[in-house]
Amino acid sequence: MKNSFLLLGMLILLLPACQSKESKNENNLASIKDTKVLQYAIEGKVLYENYCANCHQKDGTGLGKLIPPLYKSDYMIEDIGRTAKIIKFGQSGEIIVNGQIYNEKMPGNTQLTNMDIARIMTYIYNIWGNNEGVIDANTVESYLKSQN
Repeated sequence: MKNSFLLLGMLILLLPACQSKESKNENNLASIKDTKVLQYAIEGKVLYENYCANCHQKDGTGLGKLIPPLYKSDYMIEDIGRTAKIIKFGQSGEIIVNGQIYNEKMPGNTQLTNMDIARIMTYIYNIWGNNEGVIDANTVESYLKSQN
C-alpha cells in the first residue's frame, strides 16, 4: 500500500514533464469555439502537417536559426496577406523574425489552391494564442493579387 502511494505521488510529479510540446505551445484545436473556424482549422492542420511542419515543425517553433518559427511570430502577425503569398510563391532573402535573422529560401507551394491556403492560414492564425477567425479562399485570392 505504501508503495502504491509512492508510485502515485511520483506519477503526479512527473505528469507536467510529460506534457507534449504541442499542448505547451497552445497548438490545439480545442480552444477554437467557432464551428466554421474549427472546420477550416481541422482541415488546415492536416495540410499544415503535410506541407509546412517538416520545416516549421508541428508546434510551429521552426528549426533553430535555420527556419523561422510561426509560433508567436511577429513577422507572421505583422502582415497576414504576406503569409498567403509566402505559402503560395515562397520567399528568399533575409527576414527578421522575433529579432532573429533568417536567410533560408522557402520554396513555394504553387500546387495549393486558394482554399488550401485559406485552411492552412485559418489553422496557423487561430492556434498558438492567435485568434484571427476564418480566412477564406476569397480573402486569400485578394491577398495573392495585391501588389504589396
